[in-house]
Order: sequence, then structure tokens, then C-alpha cells
Amino acid sequence: MSLRNIIRSANWRLILPAFLLSCFGLLSIFSSSIARGDFFNFKKQLAVVAISLVVAVAIGFMDLRFLKANSYLIFSLYILALISLAGLLVVAGQIRGIQGWYKFGSISFDPEPFVAIILIIVLSKYFSSRHVEISMLRSIIFSGIYVIVPVILVLLQPDLGSSLSLIVVWIGMILFSGIRTRHLILLVVSFGIVFVLAWNFYLHSYQKQRIIAFLNPSIDAKGVAWSANQSKIAIGNGGLLGQGIGHGSQTQYGFLSEPKTDFIFSAIAEEFGFLGIFILFVIFLALFWQIVSVVFHAHSNFTRLFAFGFAFLLLAQICINIGMCLGLFPVVGIPLPFVSYSGSFTLALYIGLGILISLERKG
Repeated sequence: MSLRNIIRSANWRLILPAFLLSCFGLLSIFSSSIARGDFFNFKKQLAVVAISLVVAVAIGFMDLRFLKANSYLIFSLYILALISLAGLLVVAGQIRGIQGWYKFGSISFDPEPFVAIILIIVLSKYFSSRHVEISMLRSIIFSGIYVIVPVILVLLQPDLGSSLSLIVVWIGMILFSGIRTRHLILLVVSFGIVFVLAWNFYLHSYQKQRIIAFLNPSIDAKGVAWSANQSKIAIGNGGLLGQGIGHGSQTQYGFLSEPKTDFIFSAIAEEFGFLGIFILFVIFLALFWQIVSVVFHAHSNFTRLFAFGFAFLLLAQICINIGMCLGLFPVVGIPLPFVSYSGSFTLALYIGLGILISLERKG
């Protein structure tokens, strides 16, 4: 197949919104690099987006229907995912207090985003083969076992934000698959008990401080609450049309923590204003519309479940990231999908998109 035919045949309904989101992110990363005069991160993310786009298109042309029937392959991927997370606890050094990245020279690799995609595949296989049994409590418990093992490994890093995204995906998929009301109530009570135990015996002091600062932002305005407060100031500075590229005071002068990753939404709001955020939301809605259309038109439960799981993963990450920037959620370090600077995160999401395209194309 020639390059022209590949371009014509690619599923641009799904690829284009994701690519536009990445372009939005690249523009913001370029802008936040102006004050420092260092554009290495921008160039690195540009290369990652280009590679990820090619990978997504290539995967989209593959026939991945064998995933639905090959339980051994899926289980092997799951074991590989667990090994990659466990390996971090042994060989990875700490970056900002978290053992979350393998270091290869100047390149960092975070396996967690790829684990999330693999977990969606595992749960899609599990629920698609047990759609009649999902109302039974044991099916929910067994699916939870698949989730709790990687969640524990991520919590040991410790990375609360990534572990939450895995749990939210599982909850979304069991709700979509069908769950009895009494089982849902039991699940909510169980999470309440787990939270109380985690608060008393697991959570680190800085994690507790972030939650306390979220509940009372004035308690330590120049300490743990600094990032959240500066984020809200940046969003307020944007107004209708924004301060302009390279002119956001919070973004350019270091007041806004991590303007290229965790708080890129705030940086976009400050420099592109309400209009920029509106355009960003429209693109996200266009992407969700196309993913949801796969859910409704898929010919197999496996494809339908994968599409919903992928959509729910994106929705959870978007809500947590934007809620974090607005002060609605504690600061837990979740990037904005397809927008934030992160090689592993970006590549994993484009791989997930490629898998979805392939499953939709081949049924």
C-alpha cells in the first residue's frame, strides 16, 4: 500500500482530534519554554507526537481480532505489565519522591500508561466472556484481583494519581458491564473502609497534606497549597482571550508549577483564555463522540468494552487533571491526555487509539 493510500485510508475521525489536542499541547509547551530560552522539551515532545502518530496509524491497519480469542497472549501481556511495575521498585531511582521511571541516559520510561492500556484489554476479555455472569459477586471480585495487583505495585512507588486512574477504569467497566445495586453499595462501602485504612496506615504525610490543603486551601498558602492556588490565579488571569503566547505571568515567571505537565490546562487558560479552553473542550468532545460511536456500533462485546474502557480512562484523567487545576481535586499528578508533556503517556494513549481503530476496522 502506497503512502498516499495509507493517508487516505487512515481513520482520521479518531486520529485527527487526538492530533489536534497534541498540537494544542505543543503550542503551550513551546510558550512555557520561551522565558527559559530552552526548547529541548518542546522538541522532544514534538518527536514523540510524530512517532506516536505513525505508531497509531500502523496499529490501526493491523488485524488485532486475535486478542479476543487469545487468552494466553493477554495473560502474558498482563504478567509483563506486572514485571515492569515491580522492576521499578528494584532498579528505578526516585524522581520527585516517586520510583516511577526507568532511566536510559536522558530518556525516561514510565510503564504505568502502558499498563493501563493492557489492563483495559484484560478486563475487556474478562467481561466479554462473562457478560451473563457479571451480576454475580464472584465475577466482580475476580476482575478486582486483576486490578488490585498493579494498583498495589503503583502505590508502592508511591504514585497515588496513577493508581486512582486504574481503579476508576475498573469501576467504569463493571458499571458498563452491568452490576447489581447491592453489589455497587457494597463496593462503595469497601472503598470507604479502604480509604480510612489508607489514611491511617499507608498515605505519606505529603499526600495527607495535599488532601488537607485541597479541603482548606488557606491552611498553607505558601507551602503545600501553593501549586493549586497559583493554578487558579493563572486560570483567572486568562480572561476571555488570554494573555497571549509567551505573556502569561504565572506561566512564564515560574509561579505555576509544572506548566508543561500537571498544570498545562492552567497554562493554556492563562495564555489562550476562555476561548482557548472552549476550543480544547470542543476537540475533546469530538474525540469522545467518535469513541462512543465505536461503543454503539461495535460488532463484538470485546471491541465495545475496550472502546468504553479507553474512553473512561481518558475521561478519568481529564476530570482529575482539570479538577486538580481548578482546585476541585487534590494535586495527585495526572497529565492531561494527548496534551501534557510526557513521552510514555503520549505514546501509550496513541497505541490505545491505534488498537481501537484496528478493532473497529476489523470488527
